Amino acid sequence: MRKKKIDFYPGLPPKDRPFTLEDIVCGVDEAGRGPLAGPVYAAAVILDPARPIEGLRDSKKLSAEQRDELAPQIKESALAWAVAECSHQEIDAINILQATMLAMRRAVEALAMAPTIALIDGNRCPQLAIRAHAIVEGDDKVFAISAASILAKTARDAALVALHEQYPQYGFDQHKGYSTPLHLERLRLHGPCPIHRRSFAPVRAMLEPDLFGPP
Repeated sequence: MRKKKIDFYPGLPPKDRPFTLEDIVCGVDEAGRGPLAGPVYAAAVILDPARPIEGLRDSKKLSAEQRDELAPQIKESALAWAVAECSHQEIDAINILQATMLAMRRAVEALAMAPTIALIDGNRCPQLAIRAHAIVEGDDKVFAISAASILAKTARDAALVALHEQYPQYGFDQHKGYSTPLHLERLRLHGPCPIHRRSFAPVRAMLEPDLFGPP
C-alpha cells in the first residue's frame, strides 16, 4: 500500500508558498508577549518530511497535556530545533515587540541546520540573514510553525513553573504571568517582584501610582 503523503502546509495553498522544493524551511513562533512577568520565548523548527508528527496545530488550541506529549516528539523527529528567549529586563529596555523579534532571531540563529527561509507566525518578521515571510495565523497553516509554537509555549510554561519556586506568593505556576484576576490580586497584595515587566501598565501603576491615579 502506498504511504499517504502528508501536506506540511495545510493552510497554505501551493500558489501562496514563498519557497521551492529546494528550500530548507523553518517555522518560527513565540510565546509570552502578553504576560506581566517573565521572559518572552521563541522557537524555530525544521521538520523532517520523512518523519511526520501527528497532531500538530496552534499550541493555544491544544491542552497542556497534549503540548507536553508533542514537545518531545518534535525534538526527536525534527531535523533541527532551537528555543531562545528575551528576558524581562530586555523587554523593558527595548519594548515587547522588539524583544519578540530578537528572541525569534536568536532561535533561528541557534539552529544546528541552516535554513534558507523562515516562515514567521504573525504579520512581522525579525531581521534575519535569510529570507523571512510572515504568515498571519501561520501556527494553524504550517506544521513547522505549529511545532515552533508548541516548543516555545512548553519552554515558557516550564520556566514560569520554575520561577514559582522563587516567588510562590504570585501563583506563577497557575497563570504563567498572564494578567488573570488571581495574578492582579497577588500583584496588588505583594507589589511587583524582580521578574515583573516594569514597562507594562498594570505593573508600572504599582510602581508609579501618581501617574495613573487611584486604583
